[in-house]
Amino acid sequence: MATTAQKSKAPKKRAAAEHGTAINAAFKQIRELIVYGRLSPGSWIVEAELSKKLGMSRTPVRAALQWLQREGCVIEQRIRSKSRMIVAPLTREDASELYSIVGHLEGLAGRKASGLPKDQRSKLVGDMRGVNAKLRRIARTRELDGENIFDLDAEFHRVIVEASAGPRLMLMHSGIKPQTERYWRFYSSNIIDRLEVSVREHEAIISAILNGDADAAERALIRNWVNGFERLAQLIIANGERGSW
Repeated sequence: MATTAQKSKAPKKRAAAEHGTAINAAFKQIRELIVYGRLSPGSWIVEAELSKKLGMSRTPVRAALQWLQREGCVIEQRIRSKSRMIVAPLTREDASELYSIVGHLEGLAGRKASGLPKDQRSKLVGDMRGVNAKLRRIARTRELDGENIFDLDAEFHRVIVEASAGPRLMLMHSGIKPQTERYWRFYSSNIIDRLEVSVREHEAIISAILNGDADAAERALIRNWVNGFERLAQLIIANGERGSW
């Protein structure tokens, strides 16, 4: 039989769990608004308005914003004695750091994928080739036919990570990767002109994993992200850093 002390702790535990769930839900929803541009880079975050939009109290929203601040999705801007939260601008410096981090994380995943048993490696390569074939068709025909370049590219990289990464690598990758998505979605309108280059870089990744060459797979994945940043940097120069004043 539960003691009085145990009974009194139960509601507190339940309340804490519900609070944690609310914060997690707020975090995911706000991050999605930022990633999809519904909260524009550089825009001022009004906590009360955001709480109303999400149908939540300000407490989990405030905690979620602090979480997003640690991830770099929102920043604190100080004006004289006051401070306010704004959606982080999209800048070359930020993109350079993000792309480098993701490139090295996926490079490690590629190294691990190259060491998979041959049958698992063959299945992975088949999945990668299928996605890359769709990207190659788009690059050559310039016709999307309902396909989304971003989703296809994300799928290509996702299957590598999911096939090989352990829980810690998955956690780090899932935490940082959505931040690169902001750049993709804002600057993707001009990316089709450079898609053929990315497709060739994907072919180098596929070849290295198929041959079980861990060093080559790691280098190819890092190179894909480094070169991806260089392509992105040209677009940022041409279109400007969004939300940066």
